[in-house]
Amino acid sequence: MEHDIQQCLTEYVEREIEYWDFSGVIRIVKNGNTYWETSRGYSCVEFGVKNTMSTRFTVASVTKQLTAFAIMLLHDKGMLALNVDANTYLPTDIQIPSGITVHDLLAHTSGLYNFYNFEDDFYIGADRLPYDRKAFVHDWILKQPMKAPGKSFNYNNSNYNLLAWIIENIAKQPYTDFLRENIFLPLGMVNTEFDDGMAVLENKANNYMHDYGKLVRVPYVNNLFLMGAGALVTNCDDLQKWYACLKQRKLLSEQAYNRFFAENQCHYCYGLERYDRDGVTMYAHGGDANGIAAYTQYFFEDDICIIILSNNESLNQYRLGEGIADILYGKEPNHFVKPDEVPVSMEDLQKFTGTYLPGKIHIEVKNEKLNLVRVNQNIHIELYCVSPNAFMRRNEEQSTPHKLLTEGADKPAVWGYKLVSKEFI
Repeated sequence: MEHDIQQCLTEYVEREIEYWDFSGVIRIVKNGNTYWETSRGYSCVEFGVKNTMSTRFTVASVTKQLTAFAIMLLHDKGMLALNVDANTYLPTDIQIPSGITVHDLLAHTSGLYNFYNFEDDFYIGADRLPYDRKAFVHDWILKQPMKAPGKSFNYNNSNYNLLAWIIENIAKQPYTDFLRENIFLPLGMVNTEFDDGMAVLENKANNYMHDYGKLVRVPYVNNLFLMGAGALVTNCDDLQKWYACLKQRKLLSEQAYNRFFAENQCHYCYGLERYDRDGVTMYAHGGDANGIAAYTQYFFEDDICIIILSNNESLNQYRLGEGIADILYGKEPNHFVKPDEVPVSMEDLQKFTGTYLPGKIHIEVKNEKLNLVRVNQNIHIELYCVSPNAFMRRNEEQSTPHKLLTEGADKPAVWGYKLVSKEFI
């Protein structure tokens, strides 16, 4: 039976990672041991260095579960209370609207404005600038409007930036030092650290994406803006140790673990999401950014951990993780197949070109191919036609086509933004 499951895993995963040109590693841990694993692609394309099971990857928002855990360590030590106004624990020069508790930050119910959107200029804009914490708070985290705290869920990196600063202020040491001394070293996680963008991190995979259909290095961003919310670098070995910590309930009290795993709004706990799969509880969290696709799934009742780390984001790691879990639980996994390409004339392509959101979203034709152009022409995503007026990304998995011109619409639209000019503005 076990051999059959492993054979199914091999057939399924090998087909998926070949089909989508996956670059990264996958490990399945069961009953404390490595049950199945594979690596593929290159950690450094420039020098032909292949990914291995020990390669370290940037894990983006998988970081949040470790930040939340660090807060719970301080809570266990009696150094902070979760239902107290967060300003109590923030530095005096970093104060946010009153009424937002530490719990609200952990559960993404702070109501703070979320500046990670198409309209604002932070993404591949301000996040390329020198890091100034006070200016960052004033210009972006305190940006208006905000909602009443505690009322609604809104996933927002700012919440976890603030938690990192609370850790620093209460512990009187840098965020990275606190995590190293209180989590990484006690658990033997010697491969995990924060990427500040300057340190030389050995055995770390570079991140890649496609631009005009060609593989390129991802655009630069200043990782200091991600402290607490992302930019941890780690590998499968360390994440396996981290899973064991959560499974065996190490380092925290039972009361703290119960709070850590308690579901709040929209399935969110503290740095993890909780779901029920046919009566089995799953905790999970992903990480997404340019050239980064990470995912961790934990089934504590059956002692199963699934780790997916990628440095090219070609494949949807969430669907792959669900498919792996399906096989482990005796179900048929979901195979997503790219729709066939439909021939389209240059005249028809030209009707989609122009500006949809000035400086942020454009569509152009280059080399007789349609390209979705993002953020001041920093990213050019090649599209191909799958049906009249509908297009898919050619090099990255996409579950739903871009329906650029819906029936009865007077103008093409992308993500709800209508074509506003045939010129690039």
